[in-house]
Amino acid sequence: MKKKNWKIRHFLIALIAGLSTGACDDPGELGMELLPNTDLISVRSVIDYNNTASVISEDSLRTDETGKSLLGSMTDPLFGRTTIDLACQYRLTYFPDYQDDAVADSIFLYLFYRNYYGDTVTPQRLTIYELDQSIYDTEKYYQDVDLPAMKKEPPLGAFEFIPKREIAIDTTTGSIDTLYQMLKIPLDMSLADKIIAADSTDLSNIDAFLEYFKGLYIEVAEVTEKGTILTMELLSNQRINGSAVLIHYHQTNPESGEPDTLSTPLIVTNLSARVNSYRHDYSGTPFAGQLDTDQKNAGNLYLQTTGGLRSKVVLPGLDSWKDSVNVAINKAELVFRIDTTVSNIAAFPPPKRLLLTIIDEEGKEFLPRDYSFSLSYYGGTLNTSDYSYRFNIAQHIQEVLKGNFANNGFYLSTANKTEEFKRVVLKGEDQDGIELRIAYSKVLQ
Repeated sequence: MKKKNWKIRHFLIALIAGLSTGACDDPGELGMELLPNTDLISVRSVIDYNNTASVISEDSLRTDETGKSLLGSMTDPLFGRTTIDLACQYRLTYFPDYQDDAVADSIFLYLFYRNYYGDTVTPQRLTIYELDQSIYDTEKYYQDVDLPAMKKEPPLGAFEFIPKREIAIDTTTGSIDTLYQMLKIPLDMSLADKIIAADSTDLSNIDAFLEYFKGLYIEVAEVTEKGTILTMELLSNQRINGSAVLIHYHQTNPESGEPDTLSTPLIVTNLSARVNSYRHDYSGTPFAGQLDTDQKNAGNLYLQTTGGLRSKVVLPGLDSWKDSVNVAINKAELVFRIDTTVSNIAAFPPPKRLLLTIIDEEGKEFLPRDYSFSLSYYGGTLNTSDYSYRFNIAQHIQEVLKGNFANNGFYLSTANKTEEFKRVVLKGEDQDGIELRIAYSKVLQ
């Protein structure tokens, strides 16, 4: 019994001593020759900078029924031009009782936004069309959906504005709040006349009405420099009513015989189909020649939301561990660092969180086992003290060493891909910007 207790104490002392040590003398080597000989267990830590990375386009990104929708055009000095259009359904809040003498007076489209990405000096130009094809909340729509093919000519209106941001400061608490901005866009009276002219069949139920008026398509003109991507607030909340089409009209009151001035709101609800289309033009960018190729990129890595850019990262050093036995991975942390000079984080704030997925032999991606512990353990949150993103992948590395999962690398992308516009430039291999930090133990036989 005493001998057994002595071995347990020996193991704990060795483990604590190993975890408190820094990187080994040669952090570029991950082979088992680094393990020293002891009578029971060896605990070491290493840092590996050996990796390959490439920049690739995201695809098959769904853009329907998101909590927030995007709109605008922006030309980025590093990421090229992105233009985002929007189509959505507008629903009646009730079925109006239009009299035979009802006459439309005006019609406006109301849009709200609160946040933006880009500048507040470049005008945004919108053209609004009625949809000629239906969109459905039960269908799946992806980033390359051809919204222009769904529009009905001629346009219902055009609108130009310069985005702005206003804040309010609570004098009691000192907290800062960003105010909502409203766009009030006049539409052609033909749409108001169409709604008022709807017969009882068209107004019999919501499905019939959505077939009669399929919704609106908002097309954005591409900007040649600078620009903005807006985060639109289409749904109502405690502070705004959300996007709406408001028809003002007058008709005779059947009881009094006097004219009544009335209005009909058409609103966006959780049941309304909402679809974005994303267009990216990467010509002239630093990575254009390497995009979607097998060419290794030793320079910077580029990540972008909205079906834009992600990176494939491979750690070939792990292959030297596969034949090792009795190895336990105590901790494995994959670190990515922002190139704060190139990325210009003051003008272009980086994403708050990134997503790291593993790749199987068929090219499909999955979240690593470490994600199931907790999001805080898995990591990926922006660390503003050193502008890094860190992922804990110890369980996945252990699976690779056991031969349960092939070492096919990872996809690194932004976590929120559709409800915000963000981008970031990361340091690559030539700047030792990607680190794999491993603490491991080996029981000696």
